[in-house]
Amino acid sequence: MALNADVSFTWVGHGTWKARSAKGKEVLIDPWVMNNPVAPDNLKSVDRCDLMLITHGHFDHIHDALEIARRTKPTIVTNHEIGVWLGSKGIDSEKIIGGNKGGTIEAEGISVTLVHAEHTCGITDNGGIVYGGDACGLVIEFENGFTVYFAGDTDVFGDMALIAELSKFDVAFLPIGGFYTMGPYRAAKPAQLLGVKTVVPMHFGTEGPGHQARRLRLAGSNSPGSD
Repeated sequence: MALNADVSFTWVGHGTWKARSAKGKEVLIDPWVMNNPVAPDNLKSVDRCDLMLITHGHFDHIHDALEIARRTKPTIVTNHEIGVWLGSKGIDSEKIIGGNKGGTIEAEGISVTLVHAEHTCGITDNGGIVYGGDACGLVIEFENGFTVYFAGDTDVFGDMALIAELSKFDVAFLPIGGFYTMGPYRAAKPAQLLGVKTVVPMHFGTEGPGHQARRLRLAGSNSPGSD
């Protein structure tokens, strides 16, 4: 997906994206790759990753982060708590930059600002849930100035307009799944609040317990085979 002449994006599936920056850096956002049921086979192998960005700690955004980070040794930008967790799993702490909402981090020539998201952030670890800080969205400015808003998992909130005013981005990536995030109807409001001409939908079309439960409720049936 060429949204800019010098920056390209590839949707791995669900909420996971690969990007190639204006200066050829390989960027991986919310790494659910090898275990992502909708990822095409040709995208399931990550041989190079210069920069890994993580919005929050749910499995469908962080599941493959450890394996990919151990193999490709990227710089990782995320919130402080997830950064500490990654370090506790043996990832080189010098490669981890753990920030917080409102902070801007420069990494691999790319500027990343952590911004608010309306979502939770527990990390599944050893059969339990550990604290993962706050879920974040990301404003990503590439080396050529091209800037995108990557909302991560979120519901609509009024301060999206403030994020847009402060950041001046060109494209917004918004979740539309409708079970764990806002759905298409609610996502129409952020498109208005953000004032961008280009909106890219994500976090949809993936089977899972939540999506199955939603389908059953809509169908008004207790049968697992209902659709």
